[in-house]
Amino acid sequence: MKTMLDERAKTLLKALVERYIADGQPVGSRTLSRASGLDLSPATIRNVMADLEDLGLIASPHTSAGRIPTARGYRLFVDTMLTAQPPQWSEAPAIEPQLQPDQPQRVIANAAQLLSNLSHFVGVVTAPRRSSAFRHIEFLRLGDKRVLVILVSPDGDVQNRVIFTAQDYTQSQLIEASNFLTQHYAGLTIEEVRERLKSEVDQLRGEIAALMQAAVEAGTEAMEESQEQVVISGERNLLTVQDFSSDMGSLRKLFDLFEHKTQLMRLLDVSSRAEGVRIYIGGESMVVPFEELSVVSAPYEVNGQVVGTLGVIGPTRMAYDRMIQIVDITSRLISNALSQK
Repeated sequence: MKTMLDERAKTLLKALVERYIADGQPVGSRTLSRASGLDLSPATIRNVMADLEDLGLIASPHTSAGRIPTARGYRLFVDTMLTAQPPQWSEAPAIEPQLQPDQPQRVIANAAQLLSNLSHFVGVVTAPRRSSAFRHIEFLRLGDKRVLVILVSPDGDVQNRVIFTAQDYTQSQLIEASNFLTQHYAGLTIEEVRERLKSEVDQLRGEIAALMQAAVEAGTEAMEESQEQVVISGERNLLTVQDFSSDMGSLRKLFDLFEHKTQLMRLLDVSSRAEGVRIYIGGESMVVPFEELSVVSAPYEVNGQVVGTLGVIGPTRMAYDRMIQIVDITSRLISNALSQK
């Protein structure tokens, strides 16, 4: 978003956002004059505020003469005025023992709880995506055009899926296909097999290509369903946030969002493809379509590979610099905990 503001307008917007984040009250021109440190007349400040309002950066609540930031105003503040500190925390030594790598699932649950406790909002963590590589694939004939696919992962995890095929296969054809696919594709992930199939489908015998495509689809479904997907902690913290507590309709929508974890998964999946901390403000994500809500998220790694995402969900009126630190340091600590073998 390109918004041309002179230095005076930027200073006043920054002061207004910081003041509103700090105390939650609409900011009047007199308060802004003191907070900004600028030697300006009240009339000048009112003119600049009118300009900021015309640009959609601040708004005037019905019940007050003061102004509050809009989602667009927060976005400009976060993008151009926020000086996030590197995550050198005195709290880190106290956090680390809570993320001991005894069991990955416990580390994930503790991380969500930790994000919630530190932010006083909602902590969310997606569980690590398990490798979808397979060591062995087998097909068993169940009857007319029904085949059981057995995928064995490198660590011995077994996934079973029934697929329906366009033609009937004999068991000897299925054994031949199993041997061929295990020989040529073992060790690859389902995603890599899918890519290889696109380029090799012409060279493969028709029935093996069709079988493999069906197996890939079955394997993808099995891998997606076999994971505890999102761990959420601290939803009830939003009940005490003054921005929401007066509006039961908003709260109900928020809790619906947490019920439908798949929406959160989509948001966090987008975040996992980006480097570092991402901030979504006031419905920008389209997945959390609330003007009053922001998401601060970051990917985390296991042994150098991004495997999941974590974040904080809270009101747009949050201390973004602190949330960035909380999310950043937790992603580093969870990466360390899960990477120690």
